[in-house]
Amino acid sequence: MPDATDADGLPVGQVSTRLGVTVRALHHWDEIGLARPSLRTAAGYRLYTAGDLERLHRIVVYREIGLGLDRIRAVLDDSTTDVPGALRAQRAQVSERIERLQQLGAGLDRMIDAHERGLLLTAEQQAAVFGPQWDPDGPARARQLWGDTAQWRQYAERSASRGPEEWQAIADAVAALDRALGDAMDAGVTPGSPEANRLVERHREVFASYFPLTRQMQVCLGRMYEADPAFAAHYDGIRAGLATWFRRIVDAEARAHGIDPDTATWQ
Repeated sequence: MPDATDADGLPVGQVSTRLGVTVRALHHWDEIGLARPSLRTAAGYRLYTAGDLERLHRIVVYREIGLGLDRIRAVLDDSTTDVPGALRAQRAQVSERIERLQQLGAGLDRMIDAHERGLLLTAEQQAAVFGPQWDPDGPARARQLWGDTAQWRQYAERSASRGPEEWQAIADAVAALDRALGDAMDAGVTPGSPEANRLVERHREVFASYFPLTRQMQVCLGRMYEADPAFAAHYDGIRAGLATWFRRIVDAEARAHGIDPDTATWQ
């Protein structure tokens, strides 16, 4: 390696800054013979010439598109290497990676929308799934009330992956449960009975489509169904007094599991 002055080339630190690679990477490429500086000063410092920089620039480009160092060496030094073929193969891999990233980006967009909106259905789709009585502004109000809770986050993350068909299946399960509750009340099913307890378990399973529901949380829901005018109107619209009856069967099942409904909290 010929001796030179600093004016004949650039030291490793300046090359690192110019190319945006680490000094450690440059030293490694030097050690393996991939890109060695052509000059050395009298003091022993390595210097990179313009030709060295051109080779380094190509290495950086090839590395950025995903070629390994051995493949880069072959592209640069092996005259038998099909360079266009190697680059086309890498271009195909880059295209696949771009497609995967675009899909990931679309998924993240849906996740963001779900956290902000709750339900990723148009007003028309909501009416078709949940019925004409459905209020499309309901999810926005729910976010105002519970948007900072863990349950809203769980609901949003599930909502992000659901389309009209999945929501229709959930709506059908909820409607079937409502009918079963009304029929059981008509039949005189009593709180604490096996049939009543099965309905309470079924309610928790159906509700888990939104987020996991503990028995204590279910007790809190039972109270809200009875006390909140909108929820009470829904249940009492199925059967007069159903909201209170539902709260009673939930409380009875909770007591059977050692939970005092009067002191149950959202946990």
